[in-house]
Amino acid sequence: MQPNTETAFSPKDDSPDAPVARAQALVPKLRARQAETEKAGHVLPEAIASFQAADLYRVVQPKKYGGYEYGIDTFVRVAMAIASGCGSTGWVFSTGAQHQWQIGLFAPEAQEEIWGSDRTALAASSYAPTGVAMAEGDGYRLSGKWSFCSGVDTAQWILLGVRISPAEGVEPTQVGFALIPKSDYRIEENWDVLGLIGTGSNDLVIEDAYVPAYRIITHAESQSGKPPGAAINESGLFKVPFFAGISYCLCSAILGMARGALEDYLEGMRDRVTRGAAMGASKNVAEFQSIQLRIAEASSSINAAETLVLRDTKEIMDIMEVGQELTEAQRVRNKGNIAFAVKLSVQAVDLLFESVGGQGLHSQNRVQRAWRDIHAASKHISMNWDAVATLYGRSQLGLPPGPAQY
Repeated sequence: MQPNTETAFSPKDDSPDAPVARAQALVPKLRARQAETEKAGHVLPEAIASFQAADLYRVVQPKKYGGYEYGIDTFVRVAMAIASGCGSTGWVFSTGAQHQWQIGLFAPEAQEEIWGSDRTALAASSYAPTGVAMAEGDGYRLSGKWSFCSGVDTAQWILLGVRISPAEGVEPTQVGFALIPKSDYRIEENWDVLGLIGTGSNDLVIEDAYVPAYRIITHAESQSGKPPGAAINESGLFKVPFFAGISYCLCSAILGMARGALEDYLEGMRDRVTRGAAMGASKNVAEFQSIQLRIAEASSSINAAETLVLRDTKEIMDIMEVGQELTEAQRVRNKGNIAFAVKLSVQAVDLLFESVGGQGLHSQNRVQRAWRDIHAASKHISMNWDAVATLYGRSQLGLPPGPAQY
């Protein structure tokens, strides 16, 4: 199939720095809409429209369908900027924008079906393989229920983890991902949580949907460096093994939340004065050495986390562009670095929130909201330091990695 030429796209730029700047320009409005986003329970349509207008969803989208095909390192910078404005919005943007890369791994027919008539189409996801795709004719019959479908209200498609059975009554023999249109699933609105309230990460149910074979990709194919989509998307971006790249969408959002919390904290502390001091005396809180120490440690932690992740993602892209492959040791190291960067970010926000005072009790306080959001986000299994650190440690000791993906 050929792409629809009626939706021809003229890029705004040819510099990876340009979409980063456009993302940063959106931050003030995202911050102003944080409370409204939480109240709505999903990302606001005007936020999605602003990302589309700024071409931010095109950062890692295939050029064949109007994307820039920038590297994962550029994607990380864009996603961090958006999440610094609003944690919930950043989480949904980051996952949705990186799905544009994942869709590029699928067979050409799948990409054409999604983007052939609408190059702005987006996908949400839920990767736990809680449904079974059973072979039927030239495709599969799929049923199941999936949870934590972040941004499902804003997307036209969903990427779902599935177990693949070769025939009725036969146990699944493979695991993979299925691309499903909105018409084939229903949403169960049950997202009632402490943090990331505005992500609308509701459950999704599919009852007996037919899925063409080209809309399913196995884990093995997505990890191979030669996925079906590489037939039309030839850049190194689409040779990155899926599990070596996908966790950066969550990590980037978390790093952005930490950066946003620091900026909000500094804004609140610069001119804040104590109350209740003896005989009406007051003091600028910025003069407190304890506050200065917390700011310094939080800033250095966030800087270190960002530097670590950007170094690794640049290395990934450099390796892909010269036609080489990531070694197992590099992939395990990167997985450990992602989780450690998240750990540093959470600790940084904890340092700030612990000293924000009574103002942090108010639901409208942005540092308080960042604290809730980053703790919710860090609970994702792929960000779990205990589990990932064990994998990293085993690797360095020469032990087999175990069941974890990397």
